[in-house]
Amino acid sequence: MAEIKTYPFIRHLRSEPTAQIQRYRKGSVVKAGAGLAFWFEANRAAVAEVPLEDQDLPFLFHARSSDFQELTVQGVITFRFVDPARIARRVDFTLDLKSGRWSETPLEQVNGLLVQMAQQYVIDELIAVELRTILAGGVAPIRERITAGLTGESTLADLGIEIAAVRVAGLAAESDVQRALQQPTREAIQQQADEATFARRALAVEKERAIAENELANKIELARREEELVAREGANERRRAEEEAASRAITAQATDQTERMTARRRTDALREMDDAKLEAERARAEIDTALGAQILVARAARELAPQLGKVEHLTITPELITPILSRLSAGPEA
Repeated sequence: MAEIKTYPFIRHLRSEPTAQIQRYRKGSVVKAGAGLAFWFEANRAAVAEVPLEDQDLPFLFHARSSDFQELTVQGVITFRFVDPARIARRVDFTLDLKSGRWSETPLEQVNGLLVQMAQQYVIDELIAVELRTILAGGVAPIRERITAGLTGESTLADLGIEIAAVRVAGLAAESDVQRALQQPTREAIQQQADEATFARRALAVEKERAIAENELANKIELARREEELVAREGANERRRAEEEAASRAITAQATDQTERMTARRRTDALREMDDAKLEAERARAEIDTALGAQILVARAARELAPQLGKVEHLTITPELITPILSRLSAGPEA
């Protein structure tokens, strides 16, 4: 808003660049522009200030669908004054020259006009459409309808008002109706969730079954391999026993052969010894036969002498030495 300072007999006004100042004297505009600053006499001047920045107008109003359901539409209309002189002639933007504030409420008047127009377009749009279709279509059709209606409104053009943007933030039915409409979707979503849960459980059961089958197959395979291992170990043990038995048989056979050969050699040796003894005895007998009885007696005496021990008395008779002396005297020829 403009800043007005009061001095004796005169006043000074300073405005912002975002406001258009219209200075009147005797009903005519003597100065107009944005961001003006000037001195003036209060009893000879009138000043109007029209804002140039964009104005945001929130709105919230109710409408009814073709199936008699209440709807709430909420949004914001952004507008600006593109012809300050024209709006100043149609709406009172006059300033109080003491406070620098508007004497009336011009923005409230413009806002009321815009809200009424927007509400009219929304009512006309929604009254011919069912609630489900409206909610399914969303806010875009309503936003486009308000924008098209306000942009083409000749009353706003005459006032020098330009619509910058229309934003519809919310479109909602009554809470119980909205819950009733949401219920089928919720049920469908819940059903899908349940189906997903059942499918996940079924998949888990299937995986558990596959795991159990795999474990069982592994156990069967291990049992089969263990059986093969036991059979192979048994075969190896039998083969080892057979080999050991065969080895023992061969060893026993070799031992028997060795013992038989040893016995045969021992027998042959004994036989040869016996034969040698017999031959020696035979030769000795022949020698003894050739030597005669005296020699045999002498030999017997010689062999008997070591066994008699100590002989203290020896008696020699003529019958013992006479044959010996006779042979000695006979010499080699005898």
